[in-house]
Amino acid sequence: MTTPSAPGGTEAPRAALRQAVLLAVVFVATLGLLAGIAAIARSAGNGGAGSSAGASAGSVASPVRTAGPVASSAAAATSSPAGSSGSPVPSATSAVDPVLIGAGDIAVCDGDGDSKTAALLAGEPGTVFTAGDNAYPNGTAQQFTDCYAPTWGAELARTRPTPGNHDHETTALGGYLGYFGAAAAPNGTAWYSYDLGTWHVIALDATCASAGGCGPDSDQGRWLAADLAASKALCTLAIWHQPRFSSGTHGNDATVAPFWDALYAAGADVVVNGHDHDYERFAPQDPSGHPDPTRGIREFVVGTGGAELRPFGAEAANSELRVAGYYGVIKLVLHRSSYEWTYLTTAGLTLDRGNGNCH
Repeated sequence: MTTPSAPGGTEAPRAALRQAVLLAVVFVATLGLLAGIAAIARSAGNGGAGSSAGASAGSVASPVRTAGPVASSAAAATSSPAGSSGSPVPSATSAVDPVLIGAGDIAVCDGDGDSKTAALLAGEPGTVFTAGDNAYPNGTAQQFTDCYAPTWGAELARTRPTPGNHDHETTALGGYLGYFGAAAAPNGTAWYSYDLGTWHVIALDATCASAGGCGPDSDQGRWLAADLAASKALCTLAIWHQPRFSSGTHGNDATVAPFWDALYAAGADVVVNGHDHDYERFAPQDPSGHPDPTRGIREFVVGTGGAELRPFGAEAANSELRVAGYYGVIKLVLHRSSYEWTYLTTAGLTLDRGNGNCH
């Protein structure tokens, strides 16, 4: 005998199954839609960051203008610790790209700024330069022994020095020449040159009255003209103490204008000075201080090696960036036909970096 089925007995389970399958399909589709929206959002966000990083890599960092060790809000936004993502990090240095690193206005016995900048040097490769005023206050042999030797003296074997006005306060640069020896006057004068990779580096004595003049008819001026004419280097960099252009306490110094005239005529690329106890970067300019992005020389003032720091005065024309209140050194990576700069501070901040091409 056949047992009668209950009304709808087989249809109810089938309906329930169809409903379950439908719900599962809707659930999976919803998950896919949400995942797609999230992917689009991530792509938009990452695309913007990636494009920005690619466009800014190796470029000049945003200007940092400060009146002291505490930067303004705008400066703080563009100043970031070394190696951070706040500004582009220069590319790695290859074995054939020499490094030139240093500052001016260095050793004092009654402070510790020189010890801190010396520690920066110890952690970096390359040739160390000085941009004058190596031992305060008078550049005596005793001050070199007591103040410079315990700090920057640790890098003496790789140092190429330049004299400053305080070094000249000891007769005939006695303390300076006595300490640095042949490295300070390889040709018997306080001005000399050397090659680093494809670069020609020139060290000059800008205390013109004590050096016998800086003009084209002086011994130094004639030597500079001959040295530039003989150089076959693709890129040229010059270092001396008193800057031709500066927003610092001393301001512009016209006595070194003949250096700029000769360097500009020869197609030089970079000038590094000290004297004003701050850090300043200028846009490429001609000897008259007019912007010249094609043939102009870029000047850096780096008087931050350890002597007492000072505020800025009136802003000079073409000044791109000014940093006061931080001890530090400039690191220049000299590529075959270009260069990178980084301003490293003892506070652990990298307050300027960028690159440029040789003429």
